[in-house]
Amino acid sequence: MHFRLCASRCRLISVGAWRTGSLLAVLLAASGAVSAQELKPWNGGTTPVLELADLGGQRHRLTDYRGKVVLVNFWATWCEPCRDEMPSMQRLKSRFAGKPFVVLAVNVGESEVRIAEFLQKLPLEFTILRDHSSAAMRVWRVRGLPASFVIGMDGRIRYAHTGEMNWDDEKLINTLAGLLR
Repeated sequence: MHFRLCASRCRLISVGAWRTGSLLAVLLAASGAVSAQELKPWNGGTTPVLELADLGGQRHRLTDYRGKVVLVNFWATWCEPCRDEMPSMQRLKSRFAGKPFVVLAVNVGESEVRIAEFLQKLPLEFTILRDHSSAAMRVWRVRGLPASFVIGMDGRIRYAHTGEMNWDDEKLINTLAGLLR
């Protein structure tokens, strides 16, 4: 049995089977309070490789986005904090329209059908990538969902955060705007 931490809230969530066929149970160890709105400077080494297909089958490589600030967000439809932060991520993308800013939302371990059903309820205008085997999640050392990484124009991770974020927060917006200069 696999356990994955869905950061930010304390709750037991039962989900469908993963590719390995084992049932995924999610145990939240947090106290129930939303964590502080803070992107922590990255000190975890080099930026891992990210190469995944979107829902249309097109391959995306993080290296293709050099010269842009990229928000890489690992998420799942069963993760309530993940779902809750999606609208503010959409507003963030809209706020930086016309700027070299991209959101890559990496769905972890779910089928295209489940993702499509979610997107019918909450249409999003940023790129959704599929990490169906959770390989990218492991390479990026994601320990809980949602997990966000901010990549600078040079392709290096600048900031990271595990847990729900309100991407409407002015401090976060200013941090990202600073990377766009």
